[in-house]
Parts: sequence; structure tokens; C-alpha cells
Amino acid sequence: MYKGRRILATINARGGSKGLPGKNIRDLGGLPLIAWSIREGRRSAFIDRLIVSSDDEGILAVARAHGAETPFVRPAELAQDDTPGVDPVLHAVAALGPEAFDYVVLLQPTSPLRTVEDIDGCIAACLDEAGPCMISVSEAEKSPYYMFTMDAGKRMAPVIPQERFHTRRQDLPQVVTPNGAVYVADCAWLARTRSYLTPETRAYLMPRERSLDVDSLLDFEICELMLRKAGRLA
Repeated sequence: MYKGRRILATINARGGSKGLPGKNIRDLGGLPLIAWSIREGRRSAFIDRLIVSSDDEGILAVARAHGAETPFVRPAELAQDDTPGVDPVLHAVAALGPEAFDYVVLLQPTSPLRTVEDIDGCIAACLDEAGPCMISVSEAEKSPYYMFTMDAGKRMAPVIPQERFHTRRQDLPQVVTPNGAVYVADCAWLARTRSYLTPETRAYLMPRERSLDVDSLLDFEICELMLRKAGRLA
């Protein structure tokens, strides 16, 4: 709880990963991938209840073994390739009682480098600023102000039209990209908008070294190196 607000955290992990089968429970630095998110979520000073939502009994068993609650099996229709990411979150809120929590936090299992400081920092920033939604971002590696489209004749045009071309990065607006690590939203607001990205959404800046989203074997290897460097291996 923070500022009297009841906070639910859900880790959504479906079993049908096609790019890397079994990704969510694959070993990373001595723990299943999903366990890194469970571990940091359980350390939160603000989260009142942490659950894992999945359609896969194997994932649910691993989640329970690492201390997460698994109060339901996610319906198959909410675990499809084209299921909007917000739908399982809204299902979790509804399943636990729509009046039970004020805010819901989504922790994606593919962000194992995110720490409890990132989680609680995003929650506190969202509620301190009295906003309905805050999501974690990191500074974009490449600025779109330096990007161009190319037509069939190999002619280039800037993605973002500019009166003049800026040669110094520090002269450009700060550009960030959602990193998928932490999503905080007012439950009623999220049920109404059914989207995290609206004009009301605010950004919580995280360092790039904790913003990697795991999607491939190479990502696993990079994450393990980063965990080892940070002295965080299990």
C-alpha cells in the first residue's frame, strides 16, 4: 500500500512462446526467467498482492515455487498471439474483485534486470504526481531525428521533418521508448481506457542497462552477463 492506495501486481506469462519455447521458465543465471520478476516484486514496499497470470500449468507451478500467488488459470482466449496486453491485466483485476485494489502494476517476466527500486520508484512517482498511469521508459538508443526513409529510387527523406539538420545530439529533444519493465495504472482508469498509452500517461525513466527485454537466446546471454557484472546472480 502507498498513500492509502491498495496495489495489485500481476506478472503475465503465457505458455505459447513461439520464438523461444519455454522462455518464461528457462534458466537465467540460476533462476527461471519469471522468478527474477517475482523476486523483485515480492521485495516491494508498496505492493499488497503479487500474482502470476498464466494459461500454462508448468509456469504456474514454477511461479508458486518462487513465492507468487496463482489464484486462477488464465482463460485460453486471453492467451493468444493477438491478445492485447492489457486484457489479461483487466481480467486479473476483475477476477480478484474490481473494488479490491486501487492501482494495478504489470511486471512483464521478460524484464529480469529491473529492480525493486525501479518498481517502487515508478509506483511512488505515479501516485505522488496523482496521475492515472505511468510506464517505465529508457532513453532511445538512436534518435529518430537522425533517421530517414528511403524510396524505390534510394532517395532519402527525414522521418521527422526539420527546418535544419541538427548535428549535435544534445541539441535534440530527449527521446525515450517504453522498455516494458513496469506499468502502473489506476484500475478504474485502465478499465475505461483499455490502454496504457494515452495523453495522460507519464514516463518513468530507467537506465538502459536495466531495460533489456528478453526475446532471444542472445538476450539471455546478455542478461546473464549483466547480472554477473552487477553481482546479482542467484
